[in-house]
Amino acid sequence: MKAKFDDQYPSWVPETVSFPSSGDLGGWMADHCDRYADRIAFSCAGEDLSYQQLKDTSARFAAHLRSECGLQKGDRVAVMLPNVLAYPIALMGILRAGLILVNVNPLYTARELQHQLTDAGAKALVTAAPFLPLVDAVAQNTPVDAVIEAPMVGLWQAKAEDATHRAFVSAIACNATLSVESIQPTDVAMLQYTGGTTGPSKGAVLSHGNLLANQEQLLSWIAPAFDGQGDESLLAITALPLYHIFALAFNGLAMMSVGATNVLVPNPRDVAGLVALFDKYPVGVFAGVNTLFNGLLHTPGFDQVDFSSMRLVVGGGAAVQAPIAEKWRAVTGSSIIEGYGMSETAPLISLNSIHLKTHNGTVGFAMPSSDVVLLDENDKLVAEGEPGEFCVKGPQVMSGYWNRPDLADETFTADGYFRTGDVAVKHANGCYQLVDRKKDMILVSGFNVYPTEIEEVVASHPQVLECACIGEPDDKTGEAVKVFAVKSNADLTADEVLGFCRENLTAYKVPKEVIFIDEVPKSPVGKILRRELRPAA
Repeated sequence: MKAKFDDQYPSWVPETVSFPSSGDLGGWMADHCDRYADRIAFSCAGEDLSYQQLKDTSARFAAHLRSECGLQKGDRVAVMLPNVLAYPIALMGILRAGLILVNVNPLYTARELQHQLTDAGAKALVTAAPFLPLVDAVAQNTPVDAVIEAPMVGLWQAKAEDATHRAFVSAIACNATLSVESIQPTDVAMLQYTGGTTGPSKGAVLSHGNLLANQEQLLSWIAPAFDGQGDESLLAITALPLYHIFALAFNGLAMMSVGATNVLVPNPRDVAGLVALFDKYPVGVFAGVNTLFNGLLHTPGFDQVDFSSMRLVVGGGAAVQAPIAEKWRAVTGSSIIEGYGMSETAPLISLNSIHLKTHNGTVGFAMPSSDVVLLDENDKLVAEGEPGEFCVKGPQVMSGYWNRPDLADETFTADGYFRTGDVAVKHANGCYQLVDRKKDMILVSGFNVYPTEIEEVVASHPQVLECACIGEPDDKTGEAVKVFAVKSNADLTADEVLGFCRENLTAYKVPKEVIFIDEVPKSPVGKILRRELRPAA
């Protein structure tokens, strides 16, 4: 009998991928713009941007940054935008100018924004009107000299400038000649800041080579879904924010290589509006996180959408729960292909086969040239089948954190493996199954309890919409399991949930308490924020 985790390593994927010896990400994007010049690259709110327009406007924006803003190779430019047409232009222009992109979450607080702009040493910032009050409140305490105001809609509409803010529409009309020093694969392309779950956020230093290598890894893996280079009808809905590494790499970059049209969604929390887009467009590609898949499945009308054009659905950011994956396939006819990655790895480390038909609970196989080991607390290899910290070497792995050489020993093992902080097990066929974050693990009477397992069980209750699990101090057991749940049936009781857990979990894993809440706290990309459910220290 085959194991639950049976799968096949894709036969078409090369064994190795090397760090590139030449080329840069901006040039790579420009090459694809030439290849698909007449196709629509990005669409948002009824406005389209062709690949040719993307190439031309990004070149003019790059020239503006160098000639009008006075920026030099290696200077940092922050982009604080949701998914609007200005984002891909800014992204490509910054890279083509030899500058370094700093992605900024538009929902940051003043403290978070000031920290990131200051830590990165950003000299310019691209943002939009809704975020200008916050930017103006902190800019004087940061290195930012130039604030460029981009439109949420109406990319080409005239915009008056003032002494404080430059107009994006003027920047993309710049007539200056772009002159850029040679950009090497080892040059820094991006500072991708971590979520800051264990302290102030840190900038992962990603080179052009890191990002190009990871694109080669990803594209070789998913190639059969696109018949070579795709076709003019290929369309992806981009609901996850492009300032997040997952959407940036998969939608913002990989879809360009196959000539797809990206329909940008500025507000992914408007799930009803997202369902309307699924109904309007013949969607071929979709990337999401567990909470987004769940939200769509519980939104009226989604089960009436025609999914016949769907080629590939990829899940990441957090574990995709089995009940959600199974319902997604039942409704759409497509499997969610789950993968694993981090900001520090540009981002992809592993992925399931795109031909997988059933949810297997794993994050698949390591990408080519990704050397993965599972280590114990003493950096020794764990026994076969035992959980250990997921550590990786590969051409996509960052060089370190920006201005934090003091973290090198904490970040990398002595022989150069990046420590992900995630616990995983390796199955006999080579697939990896994530167990949980090391720091989220709950210790109950000496037994390890992983919140992900508890959440998957509770979420499988037919009257639970979503949930989150944390540990809390307990006089008898050291820690106890506590679950916060959102119920879909007002009559559901905590005792019923606990009884369900007793049927599906060994005794020490059963929650001590179930608390019902109206909404589980999430990050902008949809990750459940367990830390916000813990009492303040």
